[in-house]
Amino acid sequence: KEGQNLEVDQQNAQADQSNLQTIAQRFVNNKVDLICAIATPAAQTVANATKTIPILGTAITDYKEAKLVKDNAKPGTNVSGTTDMNPIDKQVDLLKTLLPKAKTVGVMYCSSEVNSQLQVSIMKKIAGEKGLTVKEATVTNVNDIQQAAESMVGQVDFIYIPTDNVMASAVPVLTKVTNAAKIPVIAGEPGEVRKGALATIGIDYYKLGYQTGLMAVKVLRGEAKPQDMPIETQKDVKATVNDTAAKLLGITIPESIRNGADVVQ
Repeated sequence: KEGQNLEVDQQNAQADQSNLQTIAQRFVNNKVDLICAIATPAAQTVANATKTIPILGTAITDYKEAKLVKDNAKPGTNVSGTTDMNPIDKQVDLLKTLLPKAKTVGVMYCSSEVNSQLQVSIMKKIAGEKGLTVKEATVTNVNDIQQAAESMVGQVDFIYIPTDNVMASAVPVLTKVTNAAKIPVIAGEPGEVRKGALATIGIDYYKLGYQTGLMAVKVLRGEAKPQDMPIETQKDVKATVNDTAAKLLGITIPESIRNGADVVQ
């Protein structure tokens, strides 16, 4: 319990790499017992700062791809944690259910995010197997999103965005273009739906954080070490749909999807 047998030093780098490095060094200098790193950039920075302090990550898609562990099943480093890898197959099925006649899907993501590249490669393979053509548009920052979205108008039936930090930070910029053009957006995670995307089948980041906390308890009690703890996934996923977006787009959400889904406005 915080204040009794636990002290938490919570720091936000505000998406600034120099801030990340300063915070990482602070934690190392203070000889903390455990570092929890949210998202890939934070995890990579603290992993570069210490090879001895236990690190648990969360909201990271692929730890091995990010060079944080030797193997996701047996990390072999001072890093472990939980992955936010999407159920991409279910998301493509959702897309097909909502618009059965869709032939072409546009994919938008930040070109410098390794985890986004990985998700897109998986999505392209699954889409191809289901008879969909994929068109890609990459961005480097939020200022590119409007132009990239406009380049998709008239070219695609749907747009898919993965769990991408840049895209997630500016969903309203994207949907301002797509709603006007009647192009639905399927998102990688529920937060993007709450910001204006049409729907997703995805993980719950709160539950993912809680799951990471349970791993932290084991480390702090000396019951486990990160190098021996497999990267954990969230098994329970559910649909999230945005009713306001559906009405704007003239799309009826089938009851088979609405039942049990989180419905947001």
